[in-house]
Amino acid sequence: MDGTLLDSEKLWDIAVRELAAELGREMTDEIRHALIGASGPNALRIMFEGLALDPAPQAIAQAGAWLEDRVTDLFHGPIPWRPGAQQALDAVREAGLPMALVTNTKRSLTEFALNTLGRDYFTTTVCGDEVPHGKPAPDIYLRAAELLGVSPEHCVAIEDSPTGVLAAETAGCVVLCVPCEIPVPAAPGRGFRESLVGLAIPDLHQLALARLHG
Repeated sequence: MDGTLLDSEKLWDIAVRELAAELGREMTDEIRHALIGASGPNALRIMFEGLALDPAPQAIAQAGAWLEDRVTDLFHGPIPWRPGAQQALDAVREAGLPMALVTNTKRSLTEFALNTLGRDYFTTTVCGDEVPHGKPAPDIYLRAAELLGVSPEHCVAIEDSPTGVLAAETAGCVVLCVPCEIPVPAAPGRGFRESLVGLAIPDLHQLALARLHG
């Protein structure tokens, strides 16, 4: 969702940098990039470690609550789309393919984003706080495939971050990488596009067949 369908990583960027300032620290680009794609608990742990803060449970909980409140404010109203994302969703829906939204963002915030995306695109949605472990663990993709009633090996996952790509690959999905804020390393079996502009169903079929025969 964030960085793949919606250009919402820029809103998260505002929130986490403001949180760092609230905690008396300055967010570096290195720490910020490490947060991209991470689940809420993992992101806060990475942030506290990077900023040399004591990761006491109460402090983590307070920071998490502050961050959720700030992102909720930023998510009110329309959120900008990533290039070609809405047209790609239209193409998949018109082809009659079942589709799941898989995001490390927690359910309460995802619901705001779905006001922009449109719930009717998705057969199901799975959020980071609905599985035992968020990305980069495979749980969230395994759960999505289960809800779709298909094997993960028969799913194409579209991801924008190394964290998300690792989760999808570990689950067994074919992966199409469309990097947003940070690069995704090339690796065997990974497909790449600069954006979702012009994405067509045959492109997804070709990627899946390449993995099948590779």
